[in-house]
Amino acid sequence: MKKSCLRQRFIYWLCVGLTAIPGCTPNRFSFDTKPSTSYYQNFATQIEYPDVQSNLDPSVTSVQVPLSFENPAEVAPWELSLPEAMRIAMGNSEVLRSLGASVVQAPAAVSTTYNPAITESNPQSGVEAALSAFDTQATGRLFWRNTDRPVNIVPAPGIPSTFNPSSALALNSDFSAELSKRSATGARFALRHNVGYLNNQVQRRVIPTDFTGWFEAEWRQPLMQGGGLTYNQIAGPNSGIGVYNGVLLARINTDIALHDFENNVISLVNDVEGAYWDLYFAYRNLEAQVFGRESSLRTWQRVKELQNVDARGGEADAEAQARAQFFRFEALVQNALAGNNGIYAVEQRLRYVMGLPAGDGRLIKPISKPLQAHVIYDWNSAMGDALTQRVEVRRQKWQIKRRELELVAARQNRRPRLDAVTQYRWYGLGDHLLGSYNSGNDFESLYQNIGTGNYQEFNTGMELSYPVGFRQASVAVRNAQWTLTREQAILKEQELRISHDLSNSAREIARNFELTKTNFNRVVANEEQVEVLRARYERGLININFLLQAQQELSASQSEFYRTLIDYNLAIRNFHREKGSLLAYNQVGLAEGQWSASAYDDAREKGQWLQPRKSPEKTMAPRPISQGAYDPSAVGSVPMTTPVQETALPNTPAS
Repeated sequence: MKKSCLRQRFIYWLCVGLTAIPGCTPNRFSFDTKPSTSYYQNFATQIEYPDVQSNLDPSVTSVQVPLSFENPAEVAPWELSLPEAMRIAMGNSEVLRSLGASVVQAPAAVSTTYNPAITESNPQSGVEAALSAFDTQATGRLFWRNTDRPVNIVPAPGIPSTFNPSSALALNSDFSAELSKRSATGARFALRHNVGYLNNQVQRRVIPTDFTGWFEAEWRQPLMQGGGLTYNQIAGPNSGIGVYNGVLLARINTDIALHDFENNVISLVNDVEGAYWDLYFAYRNLEAQVFGRESSLRTWQRVKELQNVDARGGEADAEAQARAQFFRFEALVQNALAGNNGIYAVEQRLRYVMGLPAGDGRLIKPISKPLQAHVIYDWNSAMGDALTQRVEVRRQKWQIKRRELELVAARQNRRPRLDAVTQYRWYGLGDHLLGSYNSGNDFESLYQNIGTGNYQEFNTGMELSYPVGFRQASVAVRNAQWTLTREQAILKEQELRISHDLSNSAREIARNFELTKTNFNRVVANEEQVEVLRARYERGLININFLLQAQQELSASQSEFYRTLIDYNLAIRNFHREKGSLLAYNQVGLAEGQWSASAYDDAREKGQWLQPRKSPEKTMAPRPISQGAYDPSAVGSVPMTTPVQETALPNTPAS
């Protein structure tokens, strides 16, 4: 009856508890197949504005109305040289801008000056993250437990039943602390301290409540898989099959990030120089169109004078043709001012890559003159630099070095795991944890008993484990070999492509130089043609069509001359980029900033304890992964431009 009542009461209170749980009452159940969508419509999908403080740059918010058809001569000029434009662009480039990318639509793809630091400080793959695997680890735990259980034992003969309680009551506690350190060779050193407290009323003991504990030292050294300086530098001590995150690979990640940064700086320099020379051409193109417009205006005015006196050459069709010619040049002038390749649009592109506001009331006017001399280069030296010094080649070689190191680690993983293990322990037992020293009782306290050194234990031996067949490790080796082969094939293809691109850029230098000379001679011939035809038209010997066509040819040849001259300078720029010397060509250098003062103090404090090795030639060290710092000034052992006699290419006169 008693058990039945207890069972009924248990079931009753269980039902009460279940019905008290929110959502479990009968009137809360719903089987509606059309749930309300008001939450999703009004809250879940509502567009909200982020709570982020944004300090707008006054130079951006105070941009003036963009220029369109204003006369450039009436706008305050800003005479700017190419080196000064480079300096301003480098100083305003926290974000490395590119005319071919959009920071608005794709901000994640934009490179900044912070990218190398972000890679270096990555908590998963950075150098410090890889080194943290060798940091000393401290762990500890402390628990109290109370045990109250019924016992099922029969008293031993001669022992009164009073020593056989119906329950076993015990109170115990455990404390453990450990300091562990991983060495560069994969060895693990550990110091442990364990303390246990037990208050047990079941057994008859000399000390009813005792403290037991020990100090322990352990050394575990991998002898095959996971052991050795080289493996742990490549894969790290916490790696597995196919997982490589050692300090050498982390350092390579930083080097690759630096090369990506350098490549983006090269792209920025390339865009700045291109935008600068495009603006120079926009000015010269405007001059050519203005020259044609003024010339056509004089012709139209002359035809109108002849028409007013009803003279030969003043026919209505001639006046209409001269008028159409004028408005044709007027449209070209308007495009040269406000078109996509006009002065104001190109000037704004230059402002953008320089990191300047879109407009500040001034108009940039290039004052650096394009190179007109014939450039002579040493082809073999240029090809050698392109195949060895290009940032893309150096970056790919770091990728190959990474794959080589991964292959070394993969081969070492194809071995059994054999560890040498040694443990030594000082054990103790005491009535108290701490207490005064009692010479007559070694068990007065735990630490007194441990200090006597009477109870010492050791454990030494070998542990062996390995998967039969090494299937996964063998696949990892094969994968590392194929990956290395792929990176080497990519490098080979890069070298082939670079040789073709360098050849094309060299050909473009020669082509544009010859075209510049040809177009210069064309301008001279067209000027003479216009003067002759104007004189013949004035005498009424030819139709006006010939003069108008000659004026068009002169304006077009002037524009083509400056276009090929700028293309010649851009071809020289492209040649330097293909050769890997564009930064040096534009006097741009990359250097690491100074460290904090505390870093130098720390290096000095540690350096005073370092002693040189007596026999450094006998020291075994792993093969280095780097050949030292890269010197960009070493690019081009033979100067690219040698002093030669300049070809006379005077500026075309303009009105």
